[in-house]
Amino acid sequence: MGHFMKKMAALAVGGLIVTYGISSAADFITIGSGGVGGTYYPLGGAMAEVLTNAGIDVKATSRSTAASKENCRLLARGRAQIGMVMGSTLWQAYNGVDAFAQDGKLPLRTLMNMYAAPQHIVTTSETGIRKFEDLKGKRVSVGAPGGGDQVLTMLILKAAGWDPEKDIQKQQLSQPEGATALVDGHVDAVFWNFAAPGSAVLEVGAVRHVVLVPIPEDVVKKVCEDNPFLFRYVIEKGVYPEQTEDVLTIADGNYLVVNESMNPDLSFKLVKTIIEHQKDFMQVTPLAEHFNPKESSVGIIPFSTGAVKYFKEQGYEVMQ
Repeated sequence: MGHFMKKMAALAVGGLIVTYGISSAADFITIGSGGVGGTYYPLGGAMAEVLTNAGIDVKATSRSTAASKENCRLLARGRAQIGMVMGSTLWQAYNGVDAFAQDGKLPLRTLMNMYAAPQHIVTTSETGIRKFEDLKGKRVSVGAPGGGDQVLTMLILKAAGWDPEKDIQKQQLSQPEGATALVDGHVDAVFWNFAAPGSAVLEVGAVRHVVLVPIPEDVVKKVCEDNPFLFRYVIEKGVYPEQTEDVLTIADGNYLVVNESMNPDLSFKLVKTIIEHQKDFMQVTPLAEHFNPKESSVGIIPFSTGAVKYFKEQGYEVMQ
């Protein structure tokens, strides 16, 4: 029922329902984004603006969170309606394993695949760290406790056969905290996950000579074999200033996720609006070039019913 018809029906029934008819016309959406240093935060703000102004009876706001893990829990509790989540975290939350073993399986569905994000191991020229093995015994931030950075870091260290409690001096810093600590020399290296180029790396690079540490080929192979939602990725030379060589790493997907109970009409409107407003998001990040039905319909867990319908109309079958 359209907004006008809903209003007319409410008026016909009587005064008490008028308020209900008008207030229920808009769907209120909270978007769980991420920390200020990454891509999620500005993208969340842009999405809230686009969805609110698209004429689809949605009022959206974006909120900064500890990113992937927290967003999954907010979605499950109904505290957020859309969450930005890394593939590794999404896989664990949906299956109720690893970081989510105590939560059990969370009732999540994919709205769309946004883009790939490579893992960055960042240090500075002062530390002398050049290769992965050099990280042994050093002060290393594995990422914030609530974020997907840490989930992915632990998978990499496990594949390498390292014990994060013994083989490194483990710290758990958010992206902004990690950037400050790296610049000040309070940590030797940080593990970060975001699309390249990431603003946190550029921020450190403005005052220090940044060095990206590659992951060894055998570790990359093992990580991808053990975790089918991850893939081999190369941060090509020149992506960052002063980066003179290709850097081998792994990448994770980044997804927009909803609760499985979301109304199919709403999830249809949301994914359709976001993909049709791709150009607006290109002003926030060049990664929005991946906001198209072909790439956005690739998932690792089932899609929401409305998203299934939208992608089918575009000629793409998705996981159900």
